[in-house]
Amino acid sequence: MFVMELTYTAPVEAVEEQMDAHIAWLDGYYAAGVFLASGRKVPRDGGVILAGGVSRAEIETIAAEDPFTVAGVCAYTVTEFIATKTSADLATVRESPVV
Repeated sequence: MFVMELTYTAPVEAVEEQMDAHIAWLDGYYAAGVFLASGRKVPRDGGVILAGGVSRAEIETIAAEDPFTVAGVCAYTVTEFIATKTSADLATVRESPVV
């Protein structure tokens, strides 16, 4: 599983110009079952996406396709983790640690 942290690299006004395209991009990966949760950080200097079911290489490609990235208004930090414990709603994405 991945925590994708976006940090805005441009003023919020420039980010807002790309918002419709960014939301459409999000919707596509929600429909594909890759994105599990997302939202703005507080204070509003970026956002966070929780994703799973793909490889590290695939998640890096997905981040590069974000219209925010293409427009140069954000940078991503991607953290991979093993979700060994989840809520019942996320049971399908639980993972076993590699020993």
